[in-house]
Amino acid sequence: MALNIVWVGLFGAAFAAALWRWLVGGDAAAFPGLLGAMFDSARSGFELSLGLAGIMTLWLGLMRVGERAGMVASLARLASPVLRRLFPEVPAGHAAQGAMTLNLSANLLGLDNAATPLGLKAMRELQTLNPQPEVASHAQVMFVVLNTAGLTLIPSSVIAIRQSVALKQGLSSFNAADIFLPTLVVTLTSLLAGVLAVAVAQRMAWWRPRFWLSGLAAVASLLALVAGLASLPAEQASRLTGAVGAFLIVALVMLFLGVGSWRRVPVYEAFIEGAREGFGVAVQIVPYLVAMLVAVGAFRVAGCMDALMAWLGQGVAALGWDTAFLPALPVGLMKVLSGAGARGLMVDVLQTHGVDSFVGRLAAIIQGSTETTFYVLAVYFGSVGIRHTRHALVCALVADAVGLLAAIGVAYALWR
Repeated sequence: MALNIVWVGLFGAAFAAALWRWLVGGDAAAFPGLLGAMFDSARSGFELSLGLAGIMTLWLGLMRVGERAGMVASLARLASPVLRRLFPEVPAGHAAQGAMTLNLSANLLGLDNAATPLGLKAMRELQTLNPQPEVASHAQVMFVVLNTAGLTLIPSSVIAIRQSVALKQGLSSFNAADIFLPTLVVTLTSLLAGVLAVAVAQRMAWWRPRFWLSGLAAVASLLALVAGLASLPAEQASRLTGAVGAFLIVALVMLFLGVGSWRRVPVYEAFIEGAREGFGVAVQIVPYLVAMLVAVGAFRVAGCMDALMAWLGQGVAALGWDTAFLPALPVGLMKVLSGAGARGLMVDVLQTHGVDSFVGRLAAIIQGSTETTFYVLAVYFGSVGIRHTRHALVCALVADAVGLLAAIGVAYALWR
C-alpha cells in the first residue's frame, strides 16, 4: 500500500507541475519533456535489468557451487549469533543466513556488483520461509531495510569523484579520503535507526540486552577495524580497503570452487544450474524497476524536486536556522529516488561550491552514506514477486531521515 501511494503520488505531482508550467507559465515543452523523461527512464530501467542479468548469472551460479559444497551453510553458522537476533524466524543454518552474510559483507566493503545478486539470492531463500508469498515477511522487511541503510566501510567511488574534481580545481595536494570516518559514523547511525524502526514496528523485544549484545559485538569489531584504518593515511586506508575487499571476494570464489572440487561436486554443472536461475531473476525484475524509475524520472523532470527544495529553504530561513547546508540537501533527497541523479547533484555541488568547501564535504558524506531506497525496494521485493511491502518503506525512510540529519550534524561538528 505504501509503495502504491508513493508511486501514484509521484505521477500526480509530476502531472500537476507540468500542467501548471503549461497553462500558467506558458511552457509548451512541459508535457513533451515529461513524456520524453518517462520513455528515457523506461529504457534505462530495461538496460539496468539487462546489465544486472550478467552479474546475476555469475553470482548465483557461484552461490549454487557454494551451496553444493556446504560453504554457504558454514558461513551461516558463523553469522548465526548476530542474525539470530535480527531474524528470529529464520532457522539456524538455513541457506538464507549464508546469503545474507555474504550480501552484508559485500555492502560493507563497497562491492555493489557482488552485493546486489547476493541480496537477491537471500530474498529468494527468505521467500521459501514466507507463508504469504505476496506479502513481505518480518525477515524480508528487516533485510531490505538493512540494505537501504547502505553500511559501507569506505565510499571508494565518492572519494574517486572528489579527487577527480579536486584536480580540475587545481588542488593537487587535496585529501579526497578525509570523509571516510564521518561517512562511516553517519551510515552506522542510519543502520541502527533502521534496525530500531523495524524492531518497533514488528514488536520485537528490542529493549532486552540480549537483542543488542550480538549487534554491539559486531559494532565494536567494526569500530576496532576503523580505528586501525584511521592510523593510516586516509588515501592509503581507502586503497587498502578496496584491495582487501576485492581480494576477499575473489578468494571466496576460489574457496567455493576448491572445496566443491575436493568434495567431488560437479562444479561446472552446479554453476550452470544456478546461472539459469540468475537470468530468470533479472528478467522478473524488469517491470518493477521500470515502474519505479519512470515515476521518479517524471517527478524530477517536472520540476517537483526543485520546488520541494525551494519550500524547504524558505522554511529553514523562517525558523532562523543556518542555511549553509541547504545546497547539499538535494543530494540526500535525490538519493532516496535515484542514485545516478544524486551523483550528478553531488558533482554539481562540488563544482559550484568547491570540493574543499563545507557544502562540498557535506554532499560527499550524504552521497557516501545513503542508499537508493526506492530502487532497493523495487528490485529486492520485485525479485520474489512481493506486492505488499508492509512497513518496509516507512522504516527505510526513517533510516534515511536519521542518516541525513546525522550527516548534517557531523559536518557542522567538524567543519563549521
